[in-house]
Amino acid sequence: MTLSISRIDELFATLAGRRIAVLGDVMLDRYYRGGVSRISPEAPVAVVDVDEEVEYPGGAANVGYNLATLGTAPLLLGVIGDDTGGEHLRTLLAGLGIGTEGLVREEGRPTTVKARVIAQGQHIVRIDRETKRTITEQTQQRLLEILTKNITTLDALILQDYNKGVVARTLIPQAIQIANSHNVPVYVDPKFDNFFEYQGATLFKPNRKEAEDALGTRLSTQAEREAGIRQLRQQLQCGTVVLTLSADGMMLFGDQSPEPQLVPTRALQVADVSGAGDTVIATLAAARAAGATLMESVVMANHAAGVVCEQVGTVPIHSQALQQALLNELRHPETELPVP
Repeated sequence: MTLSISRIDELFATLAGRRIAVLGDVMLDRYYRGGVSRISPEAPVAVVDVDEEVEYPGGAANVGYNLATLGTAPLLLGVIGDDTGGEHLRTLLAGLGIGTEGLVREEGRPTTVKARVIAQGQHIVRIDRETKRTITEQTQQRLLEILTKNITTLDALILQDYNKGVVARTLIPQAIQIANSHNVPVYVDPKFDNFFEYQGATLFKPNRKEAEDALGTRLSTQAEREAGIRQLRQQLQCGTVVLTLSADGMMLFGDQSPEPQLVPTRALQVADVSGAGDTVIATLAAARAAGATLMESVVMANHAAGVVCEQVGTVPIHSQALQQALLNELRHPETELPVP
């Protein structure tokens, strides 16, 4: 199979306007950056003089951010608190063109905020403000109502679980059923809790550690990974499993891939892997919504992960950067890019 320049252009042109919902644990990532010039007189710790304070969408909100920078129209479904963190996140997302009508406030629940202190380029400490308790049944039903209301306008649904209590065991099958009944594909980025609750999903994308923890076995060799990915698909009864393998790339098995296939990584210099999983699931869903084949979407996601891993911090993939990464492998206008 090959991917030509004309095919790349076609897929990126089709991305625009695709509407993809993300249901999951939304977060606010906050960074304090500065320098250290003295030790505190109160305790033997450094005093950081803050020069810059910035905020970014985190967790499922970062998936929505990636979808927006790829050119799609994301709808974010998540839970925030009645607090300043929730207001900051809502304002931030609206400014990025990400729909926030799916953000539900739950009384007594804080917005997940992860604050990082960076001094002279070094990560000093992270401060988390969150709860991991399952959202209430009332909140679950409100999210499902919003999903149902919008389902006929969607090209895909992403379930993004960080085990913070939003993607509840009772919510998962209902969300999948709503999507399946309207032929909307469901893409899953799981965590350990509820790992095997996603029966009927279109595509299931764990990383190696998540798969190893769930299966209770190592996935170090090619043979172990092939056996593991087969077991995952059999237990989940899902369409396709895409297993991300960090520096080793990705392995896929399922629809359009009757045997496990390895797609090597595209990262040239890995600076930071933060947020790469969010980029991968967003690119997979966006590419498929644009009409890409499964293998084409995996190749695009692999390139997208390579691009963001070469940058420091959690950054989204922009459509221009991804398109350029694909085109950089081509020698002249009609050269074809090999697709494993």
